[in-house]
Amino acid sequence: MKKLDKITPQNEDFARWYTDVIQNGDLMAYGATKGCIIFKPLAYSIWENIQAKMDIEFKKRGVQNVYLPLLIPESLLQKEKNHVEGFNPELATVTEVGGKKLAEKFFIRPTSETLFADLFKNEVSSYNDLPIIYNQWVNVLRWEKTTNPFLRTREFLWQEGHTIHSSSEEAIEFAKTMHKVYKDVIEENLAIPVVEGCKTDHEKFAGADITYTLESMMKDGKALQSGTSHYLGQNFTKAFDITFKNNENKLINPYGTSWGTTTRLIGALIMTHGDDRGIIIPPKIARTQVDILEIFNSKDERVHKLALELKDALLAKNIVANIDSSNKGPGFKAANSEIHGTPLRIEIGPKDIENNSVLFVRRDNLEKITSTIAEAANIASLLLQKIQDNLFESAKQRLQNNIVTVNSYQEFKEAIAAGHWVYAAFDGNGDDEVKIKEETGASTRCIPFKEPIKVSNDTCFWTNRKTKRFVLFARAY
Repeated sequence: MKKLDKITPQNEDFARWYTDVIQNGDLMAYGATKGCIIFKPLAYSIWENIQAKMDIEFKKRGVQNVYLPLLIPESLLQKEKNHVEGFNPELATVTEVGGKKLAEKFFIRPTSETLFADLFKNEVSSYNDLPIIYNQWVNVLRWEKTTNPFLRTREFLWQEGHTIHSSSEEAIEFAKTMHKVYKDVIEENLAIPVVEGCKTDHEKFAGADITYTLESMMKDGKALQSGTSHYLGQNFTKAFDITFKNNENKLINPYGTSWGTTTRLIGALIMTHGDDRGIIIPPKIARTQVDILEIFNSKDERVHKLALELKDALLAKNIVANIDSSNKGPGFKAANSEIHGTPLRIEIGPKDIENNSVLFVRRDNLEKITSTIAEAANIASLLLQKIQDNLFESAKQRLQNNIVTVNSYQEFKEAIAAGHWVYAAFDGNGDDEVKIKEETGASTRCIPFKEPIKVSNDTCFWTNRKTKRFVLFARAY
């Protein structure tokens, strides 16, 4: 075990706190390529668990996993102009191999809409072939100017789903379905509450007609886009001349969707739940749910024997436990468990055996609970559920308490400067959104499906015109 370094308090420097906890918590290391990170076992296990839970839900809805090439020919990418313009500043290009210039440029995938469209063209001929519902779990590369571990790195991991349908209604419904899948997995497993909504035209995905988004609030008040689902209409199918014969034997273009989540969810988890002691991993997504700490002045075989028995009893309840039988002191072992975010720990020593008891310590609130040895596994199961629920409810309360409404642009600026999200009437256009972001740092996060707070004023804070459109603004990662 390495030496545990001091963590910068959140209220002193949140950005520094974030870097401290992910490095002390053994989540990542910086890669040799600037802007890229190494996912260490703890971080990768979180992603594996997210992947496993999502994949189950995907397959319930007819999703089939595939794998498409890493390289995209320039001629293919150019077929959808709006799409390529949206990604152009971030494209990494392969121009030569073995010192010889290639006849055509290849781009390392920033996303795979064009590759899927090219595939779909050869997969469909009749309405009987539809819908086609594919997904891939891959890495992508976007040459970001400013990077931040997990939140925005040049290379990252994600899943990207792509579908084509015989009608716009069916495609829109499927895009909404996958949006709901993301919401359920994120809230139920990562314990992160989200605001659901649509992006404004200015903020929607390049090449999409509609972008559905999930916005989550970090402890510093900033928003993080946690998952998106896009209705692509016929934008890609027309550009790639994908056609099928409908039930009236007419040749038409199908309707597309795409949807994705990324490893930025790891960053979201850290910044939603972490504290000044380190990260806190919700039990449902944790690699290790319980740390069993052997506490003794000198080795005691009875303690180790009990630790093994407890581990087996927990496993019988589908609880994954780890035993720390090292010769480190109790304080170090506790701090090591806390900084790695293990939801619950059990401390056992010779006195506990004599008293027929064990001590539990919850990671979320550091509450201590004593139980008999015989009841330890049952108590652990109950506590893990309480921890999961508490993490979600605490984050939900923070989200609800930090959304405000405003009646003027001056109030808007003050609210954003104070770290709030603003939900208010807004009928401005894309140029207005750019000006607001330049002046305040806040962007339109979404047009929520449901009011996050009650708003009665229907006068736009920016234009002073009446409107029925209400938009959520926040500073964001």
